[in-house]
Amino acid sequence: MKEAMLYEQLSDRKVQCHLCARRCVIPDGARGFCLVRKNENGKLYSLVYGKAISACVDPIGKKPLSHFHPGALVMSIATIGCNFRCKFCDNWMISQQKEIAGRDFPPDEVVKATRDNGCQGISYTYTEPTIFFEYAYETAKLAKKVGFFNTFVTNGYMTPEAVKTIAPYLDAATVDFKGGGDPEFYKTFSSVPSVEPIYESLKEMKRNGIHIEITNLIVPKIGDSMERVHELAVWIKENLGKDTAFHLLRFHPDYQLTDIPSTPVSTMEKAYKTAKEAGLNYVYLGNVPGHPYENTYCPNCNELLIKRFSFEITKWNLTKDMRCPSCGQNIPIKGKLHPSGYSYPYALF
Repeated sequence: MKEAMLYEQLSDRKVQCHLCARRCVIPDGARGFCLVRKNENGKLYSLVYGKAISACVDPIGKKPLSHFHPGALVMSIATIGCNFRCKFCDNWMISQQKEIAGRDFPPDEVVKATRDNGCQGISYTYTEPTIFFEYAYETAKLAKKVGFFNTFVTNGYMTPEAVKTIAPYLDAATVDFKGGGDPEFYKTFSSVPSVEPIYESLKEMKRNGIHIEITNLIVPKIGDSMERVHELAVWIKENLGKDTAFHLLRFHPDYQLTDIPSTPVSTMEKAYKTAKEAGLNYVYLGNVPGHPYENTYCPNCNELLIKRFSFEITKWNLTKDMRCPSCGQNIPIKGKLHPSGYSYPYALF
């Protein structure tokens, strides 16, 4: 166990955690909602520091990050636990695990594995990185020292304090919305009392210079409102900028929602057009391999700039300074192309 960051001691040996927006008040001997932070005699400890449940080499497009170091490989790590209870989680086997499990994989070994496997960065992903914050923080610090970048794949339900703490070492974040940010959807299907902290977290990321890309899961019947897609797209445009990449993800049945079918492609296309009409320049469809809306097009002249098939870049049509070769439009891609020649994940464990 490692003593936690961002908590305060209260009376009667209680503690309050200030990592995620739940701000759990935890009695002595109890765990927080995430199941991996425990109060021991008036001190809060992380139970999963250095204990990875999964480690994989992934293409960065899997995160998905389309405008950040395209083609890069990332060492992806996770521990058990989560601060959401999504009924559709596709990693529920580890996110909802109650018993502490994982392999010893301390920060220095993560950085070594990143180098040994030819990766350009590290992604804290699969479960919610906020809940293994100390592990991610220490790893990110080491990684930054030797020239690797760091990315979070997060539900965004972290406190402004957590964002400010990790910001010096966090280069990019994919923030995952579900059901267009509908508060009732979050309450019913993810056990989240309010969505407002996600928006506040995003604003704090923006203020701290973290590269942001947004995803939104489109769930048939219960989370496929075009009005919600429009509202979320408008919020992104007004608060993060019209050049923010917005990924619309196709739902597939999993965990406790196996009775809901995959999202129709026609619904995905409608959502794409809705987000574009709201004023976003870069909208993408995810989990629809080979679809034209996986690609990057110039917002000025509609030239095909980056062609993709799932996680793989199959055509690169940008100048060295990230401009459209046809009209000269600047394309907001951070970092450089990494022609790794490899695009599909493989697991270390």
